[in-house]
Amino acid sequence: MSWNEPGGDKKDPWSGRGDQKGPPDLDEAIRSLQEKLGGFFGGGQEGNDSPSGNPPWKSLGFLVAGAAAIWGLSGFYIVDEGTHGVETRFGKYIATTQSGLNWHFPSPIERVDVVDVKQQRYIEVGYRSGGTEQALGSVPKEALMLTKDENIVDVRLAVQYQVKDAKEFIFNIVNPAATLKQVTESAQRGVIGSSKMDFVLTEGRSEIVAQIKKEIQDVMDSYKSGIQVTSVNLQDAQPPEQVQNSFEDAIKAREDEQRLINEAEAYSNDVVPKARGAAARKIQEAEGYKEQVIAQAEGESNRFSKLLAEYAKAPDVTRKRLYIESMESVLAETNTVMVDVKNGNNMLYLPLDKMIQHQPSIQQTNVPQSATEQPAQTSVDAAQPAVRTSTRGRDARGR
Repeated sequence: MSWNEPGGDKKDPWSGRGDQKGPPDLDEAIRSLQEKLGGFFGGGQEGNDSPSGNPPWKSLGFLVAGAAAIWGLSGFYIVDEGTHGVETRFGKYIATTQSGLNWHFPSPIERVDVVDVKQQRYIEVGYRSGGTEQALGSVPKEALMLTKDENIVDVRLAVQYQVKDAKEFIFNIVNPAATLKQVTESAQRGVIGSSKMDFVLTEGRSEIVAQIKKEIQDVMDSYKSGIQVTSVNLQDAQPPEQVQNSFEDAIKAREDEQRLINEAEAYSNDVVPKARGAAARKIQEAEGYKEQVIAQAEGESNRFSKLLAEYAKAPDVTRKRLYIESMESVLAETNTVMVDVKNGNNMLYLPLDKMIQHQPSIQQTNVPQSATEQPAQTSVDAAQPAVRTSTRGRDARGR
């Protein structure tokens, strides 16, 4: 009858456990495990009274050696490019390792802290970049500060830094970022407090940033923090929100003032050169007139001197010539006609009034434009024959 059929003996022919009435023996399980480990490490059964025949101290030595090898291999570590490893033995600084494969006594004897010395870290003072775009997450407690002229300004800074000494960065300061932030606030308030509001908001930004950076670096170096401040960026500097409108009006008024000043300077630069040019022209004209008058006076003086010499030689002739020349110059400007009738015909009739009236029209018709511009010279030429005739008549009568 089969073992699993009804009425069978219920024994499992494969496992041989059909007659086991209780749980397996614990001592037997431990002994079986020892036998397997002893066979794995090559243990024999000679001279051993134990059931497994494997010496326990020899197996334990192999276990300790394997664990020691694994523990020693765990001391190898790799330092990446741009990072430094700081080794400590029971908490005391030992060395700073560079990039590459390195080894140290594994934990708990030694420990390695890897510090990134090339990473650009930053802190925010007066704002948080996670805030709204308009306000930039303003933090009034950090941003508002007093100026030298007792005005309040809202200043927001971003400080970028990196580690220059990994040992000092780890050991000398508990929280480098918090310390740097406190130092930045202190330096910022000191610099802003020694400057006027207009200087902070306008032309003094670059100078203020440079001064803040220098003070931060000096304080951090005195702490031996191992931090190098690379840049200080002035994100925003403005009056408090409550007085923004008034300040904008003041800025517009200042801009209008500057615009009017520029316009006045431009007008001055345009008018002054013209006035100087006109003054120079007047001066030159006066100098020319002066030279002209002097030359004329000198000419008249020279002419008079020569005339005086001639007059001394022949007073009558000179006097008569001067009289004739004077009459010529006087009569040339009049319409007077003189006719010598001593030796002429008494019946002479000439329509002198018609001739005088008709003469200008004839000259304007036949003479070019340049000739019509000098009517006085023409009348002088027309009157000269009559004058000379009358002079000859007087000379004849005088003789």
